[in-house]
Formats: sequence, structure tokens, C-alpha cells
Amino acid sequence: MKNFLLICSAFTLFITPIASAQQSGMPIPGQEPLLTSICMTCHGAYGQGNPVVGGPRLAGMQSWYLKNQLESFRNGWRGSEQDYLPAYEMRETAAALTETDINQLMVMLEAWEAEPAADTITGDISKGQELYQQCTACHGADAMGNELLAAPALADQNDWYLLSQLKLFKSGYRGSHPEDVYGLRMQVVLPVLNSEQDMIDVLAYINSID
Repeated sequence: MKNFLLICSAFTLFITPIASAQQSGMPIPGQEPLLTSICMTCHGAYGQGNPVVGGPRLAGMQSWYLKNQLESFRNGWRGSEQDYLPAYEMRETAAALTETDINQLMVMLEAWEAEPAADTITGDISKGQELYQQCTACHGADAMGNELLAAPALADQNDWYLLSQLKLFKSGYRGSHPEDVYGLRMQVVLPVLNSEQDMIDVLAYINSID
């Protein structure tokens, strides 16, 4: 039970439970929910995400990407900035996880089915399409990602979460560690997004991809 709680807490954006937060989305029939208040608060009982506290959906994310990111926290490539408390606490929690713990969680996540996330962002799709051309080499023209390049799918993900992560890359809180090869690659591409509006337009285009 202790290891299970540690696994769940490693994937929260906020370690301290927020009892008043409301879960988003509906339970998925036939699936067993996570039975910890920490996971349910930030990611929903079935990993469907919670925009109230900024916890992205886990159901539907590629397990290889989630595993990479958890290991990145454990290695200190993410969450090394002590003044960015959520990521720093995730790094501390991930350090206690074993490979078995991580693999067990991946098996559980792969068993979940997920509907595409609802669109919450609107912007200039034409401009976003132009800007997105810089992203296709890694994330694909269809925004479905590329495991060989460790580039996750962007389509059908929470657009509000993707916006928050673009801002973190832009600020240097993600992708600035010298051993974070894939994060550094994002740092190279990100200057094309000169403003938050550029980020919104790109995400609006991604939302429009069929």
C-alpha cells in the first residue's frame, strides 16, 4: 500500500490533497478507480484529469512517455528548481520509487480507455498551422507523437495542460537540465513561439486536427 501511494503521488502536480476540488469527467464503466485521495484529487478516479487543480489526464497518455517523465523526475532532470514547488516535490517522491513500482503503474494505466479531451482553447487556426510546422519533425503532422524520438502525442490531450507545459519550457523550468536531451530539443524549437498567443494558436490548430 505504501508503494502504491508513492506511485500515485509521483504523478500529481500538487502533492497536498485539495479536498474541495471537483473531479472532471465521468467514470469509465468496467474499470477500477484509483483508491487514493491524492490521485483522485489531481487526476480523477479513473485518470481522466482535473483542470481545477491542473492535473492532466493520465488515461490515454502513452505509457512509454509517462514512464520517461517519471524517470526524468527521479533522475533530477525535471523538478530540480526548488522555487517551483510542485515539480520539486514530484522529484523527491519519484526518488523513492523502484522500477517495479513504475512498471506496475504503467500496466494499470495501459488498461484504461479514454475519450479525447474536451477543447478549452480557441485561437487563430491558420496561424497555428503555420507555427506547428516546426513541431512536425518530432510530434508528427497528425500530432500523434513518435516513440523513437520520445515525442508524446499532442492530439486529444488536455489543451490547458499543454499550454501550461509550453510556458514552463519557455521559462526554463522544463528542458533546461543538461542531461535532459529531449527537453533541450524543445528549448531549441520553442523560440518560434514568441508569445502566449502563439502558443494558444498552435494548440487551437492541434485541436482542429482530425
